[in-house]
Amino acid sequence: MSLYYHEYGDKNASLMVFLHGGGVSSWMWNKQIKHFIHYHCLAIDLPEQGKSNDNNMGNFTIKYSAERVIEIIEKKGFEKEVIVIGFSLGAQVIVQMLSMKPNMINYAIINSALVRPSPYIKTMIAPSIKLTFPLIKNKLFSKLQAKALYLGEEYFETYYKESSLMKSGTLIRILEENMSFEIPRGFEKAECKILVTVGEREKAIIKKSAADIVLHNSNCEGIIIPNAGHGISLANPDYFNVIIENWIQDGVLPLDVILIK
Repeated sequence: MSLYYHEYGDKNASLMVFLHGGGVSSWMWNKQIKHFIHYHCLAIDLPEQGKSNDNNMGNFTIKYSAERVIEIIEKKGFEKEVIVIGFSLGAQVIVQMLSMKPNMINYAIINSALVRPSPYIKTMIAPSIKLTFPLIKNKLFSKLQAKALYLGEEYFETYYKESSLMKSGTLIRILEENMSFEIPRGFEKAECKILVTVGEREKAIIKKSAADIVLHNSNCEGIIIPNAGHGISLANPDYFNVIIENWIQDGVLPLDVILIK
């Protein structure tokens, strides 16, 4: 069964695919969809998340997600220019996709992808989730989590509803996949233009991961976005949209960003 996706824009235009981060789903891209209406946009719900939270769609892994997204792109993007944009967990899926299908995508935007495994932290995920999982249904706790993700009031009820429906096993799988992911063999062969972005105020391991990705493929450009944390597309969507649009159309990046070398 295919993953659930929302389809918008001009179906005759280039295909632009959005992959969400963990803890949210395709609705996180609403302000990008409205901006890029002149593209053929697909916002996909990854396995066990959003409207793809169905046993028939399989359990979440980054590799399985990449396989399912590739199937959708092959169907919807046949003979089209293909652009993929991912945040955090979704950005990891893009890195996996590029290693599997190095010639399928024309432009890839990898925002805040973790590619440095943390084996010790991974061992702590299951026991920690079993202790704290009941908090997910606590609205006050959810509001704190939403604030950390730069989610405003307009998104809170959707976020809370989806969080409340998530099973503990799903959350453990997502976090374990996230914390154990590393750059797959074959990523260096990806032929598309790749923009790697990270916020200046993100954790050191995320910034180091961005540098690792840039070093692993000569087609990568990497930038550090000033005064940004984890979630620039939600915190400052207009700025993020302009970065993406100018880079795709003209290969131009803002003067205020710091280049990753």
